Amino acid sequence: MEIVLIILVFIALLLFIVWLPFFKGISKGANNLSAQENPKSNIRDETNVELYKEHKAEIEKDFSDGGIDEESYQYLLTELDSSLLQDIEAAKKESNVIVSSKGFSVLWPLSLSLFIIAFSVALYLKQGTLTALIATPSADQANQPAKMSDDQRAQQEKMLAYITKLQQHLEKNEDDGEAWYNLGQTLVSAGEFTMSIKAFEQVIRIEGEQADLLGAIAQAHYYQKNQQIDEQVQNLIDRALALDINDPSTNILLGMHNFIAQEYEKSIGYWQRVIDAKRQGVNSNALQEAVNEAKSRLGLPNVNSSKSVQSAPTKPEVTGPKLTVSVSLADDVVQQLAQGEDRVVFIYAIPTDGQRMPLAALKLMASDLPKVVTLSNDNAMSPANNLSSVSNVNIYAIVSKLGGVGIKSGDFKAEIQNISVNNTEIINLVVDSFVE
Repeated sequence: MEIVLIILVFIALLLFIVWLPFFKGISKGANNLSAQENPKSNIRDETNVELYKEHKAEIEKDFSDGGIDEESYQYLLTELDSSLLQDIEAAKKESNVIVSSKGFSVLWPLSLSLFIIAFSVALYLKQGTLTALIATPSADQANQPAKMSDDQRAQQEKMLAYITKLQQHLEKNEDDGEAWYNLGQTLVSAGEFTMSIKAFEQVIRIEGEQADLLGAIAQAHYYQKNQQIDEQVQNLIDRALALDINDPSTNILLGMHNFIAQEYEKSIGYWQRVIDAKRQGVNSNALQEAVNEAKSRLGLPNVNSSKSVQSAPTKPEVTGPKLTVSVSLADDVVQQLAQGEDRVVFIYAIPTDGQRMPLAALKLMASDLPKVVTLSNDNAMSPANNLSSVSNVNIYAIVSKLGGVGIKSGDFKAEIQNISVNNTEIINLVVDSFVE
């Protein structure tokens, strides 16, 4: 759709450029004809003579008053005489112009317009499809060798064929979330980040906001912006981790970003979190190799990747503050929730200094309540921002209406302010407030 709009805009611009001289010529001819038919056309000559006399009188006065020297005086008079002669000659030429109704033919702008339209349609039919756009070399690809190996060419053709197949399928099955997700991932591999983001947004439309989808969109924006985490990317990362602290795509992105910045300890923390989660579809061996590389740059011993995946090492005990929170629903809230579908519940702690980035967060369902949970450094959004980094926190429990992070209208909430991170007693949170 975008390429069609671009083509239409360019066609309109070209047609405007083509026809503008034609209409200007008609307008000018009409003006000249009216000037010829006007018996007072010599008024211009008389005006020029009057202006000449006034300017000459001013020059002579300046000379007599000593404002200009002899050389400047003669130069100005010469220029004034020349200007008068030019104006008179121009007036004579214009008076001799005979405007002909056939002098500016409509055939040439009409012919050129038809050519522009025909050429644009032919160009779109040839290269307007998604496959042709992807196959067109980008600016980065233009700097690469022109010749590709047979394997690279075969892989590219296979990718384009797969994209075409997914497109054809989605034309008939617009609500196939899995197909949209596969299309988004393939488009990222093809370097078409804008289109991949739109594909992932279609999955969110169908399946709702999920951590892996927000992480995938964050990755696409990150690559599109030359591996920079700006406010938009950071917002997507925060939302993804609030939904799932162990989301692979988001943690892998953060690990890679910190590795590039030579923050190797942070990159190890993000990658190790994904390895320990043991999610399906994650190449843990490759991640362990990345962790080993980061450790080698820190001068730390490596871990054998095959052993780390095959064995199930005992997870080390979490150190640092541990806040025990008992979360329950008020009776009237239970009655209201019983009338609808199960809702997502977010339990999190934030600093008391006004920052909104959670230091620890958990995600439950309303049907899981009442329940006692523990907020600790193991639930941290990032290794550098956890409960150990502050002395006091505000704790929230949010029953989300739409399933997204943050406090929005229609949610139910409970909160407790200024709790010490060293608190060892059970903290009771009763969700009883409706957010207007």
